[in-house]
Amino acid sequence: MTARTGALAALLAAVLAPLPAAAQAEPKPVDGFDGKTIRLGLIQPLTGPAAVLGQPVVAGVRTWFDYLNKEKGGIAGKYKVELVAEDHQNQQAPTVQAYNKIKTSVVMIAQLFGTHTTLAVLPQVNEDKMLVGAGGYDYVFFKEPQLLPVGAPYQIMAVNALSELWTSRGFKDKTICALIRDDPYGTAGLEGVEFAAKKLGFKLGAVVRFSAADQDFSGQMAQLKGAGCQLVYVTTIPPQFVRMVGNAVRVNFAPLWLGQFPTWSGVLVDNPAYEYMAKNLMIASEGPEWGDMTVSGMARMVELQKKYAPDAKPDFFFTIGYKSAEAATQVLEAAVKAGDLSHAGLAKAYEGIASMSFGGITGDHIYGAPDKRRPPLTSSLFKVNKEKPYGLEAVRVNFTTDLASQYIDAHK
Repeated sequence: MTARTGALAALLAAVLAPLPAAAQAEPKPVDGFDGKTIRLGLIQPLTGPAAVLGQPVVAGVRTWFDYLNKEKGGIAGKYKVELVAEDHQNQQAPTVQAYNKIKTSVVMIAQLFGTHTTLAVLPQVNEDKMLVGAGGYDYVFFKEPQLLPVGAPYQIMAVNALSELWTSRGFKDKTICALIRDDPYGTAGLEGVEFAAKKLGFKLGAVVRFSAADQDFSGQMAQLKGAGCQLVYVTTIPPQFVRMVGNAVRVNFAPLWLGQFPTWSGVLVDNPAYEYMAKNLMIASEGPEWGDMTVSGMARMVELQKKYAPDAKPDFFFTIGYKSAEAATQVLEAAVKAGDLSHAGLAKAYEGIASMSFGGITGDHIYGAPDKRRPPLTSSLFKVNKEKPYGLEAVRVNFTTDLASQYIDAHK
């Protein structure tokens, strides 16, 4: 080979060689991504009774992405994130409308509040192959290919809390009952209660139901009191719980109320019923107390909240939004690295993430393919104390029980 032909061969080899990985990985524009900005959807209750929960979620999501945009340059250090928020009023029909309004203008839904609302739109989500950060805490969401749930399921919170109270806190042989909202949100909690009853060996004294629209609970209180209930697991939201308390006080009914975590909001510390709740309410939730700076994830979240959302009050629902944004970011980073922000690209990136850790604000998650996904088995138990941020004092933090793993094993 002559020097000339050798040089030509070398030139051709250089031209035909694969491009560097960084150049290959540049994602092409798709719905919700114009090559510069990634648009993400938020579907939340911004008005109506549940707005007291939805608005802190939005604040938590915005805090994380404000930090990411301003301090890290956005996703992968170069793609800024823009949020598109829609109001579903915690109702199913408006959820479907909101989803259809924005689905072609966002890459994914970063956070969709609610169990019943997520289920309302799930058939369309599956058809569209849209990735959705599931704000509902039903265990079944971990098995749905298009859903990205973050947090211990309601079922796990219920079995852990009831096991703790039954075995260690004086409720063995007490009459345990349930007051359940008659929808998927309530059903998820009831599944945990019924599993705990079966495994711990107690018979539920009563299971009483109500609707999301109910305003008067005189009949339900009469049923629960008549059944001699000493502990009542309740699945509701703060405005309804206040009315329940009012009806309970009128008939001199004061069991231990064990609330599924959306039952509580920090706004209740200023409610006239606070003293009753301080004596008679515990909350099944997860994670540490707000402001526990020994927990790395909490320390960073509080620092960012003070910097980017100084007007936001401490709130568990702020934490929900924040960690949902963290999870969405990990998927988006993986998709950008692979050079594909399409729905198929996000799904592939999601399945390629074996696990996520959130620094202790929730337990570790196992992801991957849907049949491999496993939620955290840890949860926390709180009591009401207005001296604490958003009114909750930890009784036991990030604990698990044998019942939690038994529940997962029975529902694979």
